[in-house]
Amino acid sequence: MTQVKTRKQRVMFTVEQKLDYVKLMVNEGYTNRQIIDISGAGPTAVARWKKQYLAELGGQTPTSGKAMTPEQQEIQSLKKQLWRAKRDNEILKKATALFAMDSQ
Repeated sequence: MTQVKTRKQRVMFTVEQKLDYVKLMVNEGYTNRQIIDISGAGPTAVARWKKQYLAELGGQTPTSGKAMTPEQQEIQSLKKQLWRAKRDNEILKKATALFAMDSQ
């Protein structure tokens, strides 16, 4: 009989939970291992959270995924608003050109 390996069930963490765990590592001196034991997260995830947090503190906005720090969350939100405004402007320009062609 062959044994079937199953993947460990994936646990989802909120941005707030990740931030709390990262602050324990950065501000309180907890090790990655301690956070892994406390949270049940995998070692790669914990290392990724810490790397992202330190990058955000250095002023880098994540290009994929949600930011952890309030400042970077605001930057992401503003970038999204700007993208939408630019998209809307392009749509309006095209519509204006079409209406101008129709009226001639």
